[in-house]
Amino acid sequence: MTQSRTSRWRATAVMLIAGCLVLSACMLSPGKFASTFDLRRDGRFTFTYVGEIHILALSKLAEMNHSNRDNEPFKPSPCFADDSTSERRCTEAEIAEQRSGWEEEQQATAHRRQREAESIKAVLGGIDPADPKAAEEFAQRLRRQQGWRKVIYKGEGLYEVDFAISGRLDHDFTFPVIERFPSANVFVQAVLRADGAVRIDAPGYAPMAAGEPYRGLMQGALLSEGKQNAPRLPEMDGTFTLRTDGEIMANNTDDGPQASTTGKELVWTVNARTAEPPTALIRIAAQAPVPRP
Repeated sequence: MTQSRTSRWRATAVMLIAGCLVLSACMLSPGKFASTFDLRRDGRFTFTYVGEIHILALSKLAEMNHSNRDNEPFKPSPCFADDSTSERRCTEAEIAEQRSGWEEEQQATAHRRQREAESIKAVLGGIDPADPKAAEEFAQRLRRQQGWRKVIYKGEGLYEVDFAISGRLDHDFTFPVIERFPSANVFVQAVLRADGAVRIDAPGYAPMAAGEPYRGLMQGALLSEGKQNAPRLPEMDGTFTLRTDGEIMANNTDDGPQASTTGKELVWTVNARTAEPPTALIRIAAQAPVPRP
């Protein structure tokens, strides 16, 4: 009896699932950061984000997967006796069957890599992650946009940024919004309601948004392939502070509103122990109710 190829296929499937989840759910993730949202009753607001932003290392995942398989010659798997415990010499027919399966797997893997490369390029807004200049091209794209005061690439998908923007909240606000980057996941969103309330959510400021669900999947794939270390994933460590002179109607901080020099403030500590993303509901006076048709 030949050794089943189930483990190899399982590793490939787990890697593919993990890659798809990352592609669809969390292309960007905070690292170490400090972020603030100042909201006034007249609708004025200022949002800041200073610290690290990771582009999850999709190219590293692909590179890791490729290095496990590229240029590896065919090696027959062990064959076992009927009791499934005693290893024996494989027959020529069994080796031929294994080789056939290996060749099919190699061909399928090559097609999958090509599809993944095209998908990643589309998600990155046309930037080819295999291009050595891709990281700086992405940084230049950010620098062109309003609010990005500093963007420095530190290597391995890590950017050091300083973002600040002010305006009047007469429309919804989302951070980040990146030119030609259709799948950027939301760090912070302010949604203006018709009755003058503003709901502020920070889904990106929680470990579940930073790839934690996928760490186990990728670790399992690597162990199946004989590798010991999971790919580098971002470690989130930061604070989110909301300051306002409006009415705080609801929030999920541990300590509730605290007095500040400009009204009240809510502070969330974000790390691996954060159970829920920050959220708050603030009523401001600037927005009048909108008549419904």
